[in-house]
Amino acid sequence: MRRAVVESIGHYLPERVVENSEFEATLDTNDAWIRSRTGIERRHFAAEGETTSDMGIKAAQAALANAGCSVEDVDAIILATSTADLTFPSAATMVQHGLGMNHGFAFDVQAVCAGFLFALNTANSMIASGQASRILVIGAETFSKLMDWTDRGTCVLFGDGAGAMLIAAQEDETSDRGILATTLRSDGRYKDILYVDGGVSMQTTGHLRMQGKEVFRHAVEKLSNTALEAIEAAGLTTDDVDWIVPHQANKRILEGMSKRLKVPMDRVVMTVNNHGNTSAASIPLAMAVAAQDKRIKQGDIVVTGAIGGGLAWGTAVIRW
Repeated sequence: MRRAVVESIGHYLPERVVENSEFEATLDTNDAWIRSRTGIERRHFAAEGETTSDMGIKAAQAALANAGCSVEDVDAIILATSTADLTFPSAATMVQHGLGMNHGFAFDVQAVCAGFLFALNTANSMIASGQASRILVIGAETFSKLMDWTDRGTCVLFGDGAGAMLIAAQEDETSDRGILATTLRSDGRYKDILYVDGGVSMQTTGHLRMQGKEVFRHAVEKLSNTALEAIEAAGLTTDDVDWIVPHQANKRILEGMSKRLKVPMDRVVMTVNNHGNTSAASIPLAMAVAAQDKRIKQGDIVVTGAIGGGLAWGTAVIRW
């Protein structure tokens, strides 16, 4: 069996750190209110002129360095983002150029916060089919560019950053490492609970709009259900799971998933306190942090899931 195996992971966070207290000067909010409702303490914002592709390049370079691998060994780049530098061309081709990669192919995937899962599933299929042997899968976002700074219900939630995973084909039948199962779902009926009120048809970037309570309700239920489906499809049970790495949107969503899956919080990777919600970047960022501090180790069963605007959601089960 030809299977996609995680070779390495890397990440990048902008230098500017924004503590909750910074919002107190302009909004009717405070650090205690934000922490109690979201678990967020701080987030990173891109510098003036720093783009999604800039961050994607740095995360990709980190992943390549961690693998001891050259860009010449990479066949493709798939970049998940809702905040590409331009309407077109894709941010992925800009990352390709920034890495000095003149071969292969690169393209973007847009599924908002679930984007990294959709990109990973696409990359996995390409490797399984033999279309590519090594792919950089990147999540990168500058959500600070979409914020309405007068809306305290949304602007305190999001941050910027990028994470990159290098996956490669393995045909060793004695190894059970790699992406074991994935589940993807979407339902356009729920567009109005999480969207941006701009776009090409309106000739404006627009701002993010969200019905927080509705998103929370759907998130816990849908992420838990697809996680159970994927775990079963991999021939495993929740007792086999070493780590859950959910989309880092809100501490209460993570706690809700932990309860529904009956997996204790000490086996749930949480970085939302330091990163905020970085949309498609949140999963690879959280994985990179957990791999860097040696929590996630080779052979561990890792379950990761995300939900975003669309609604679109999904889960992947990986033996690291």
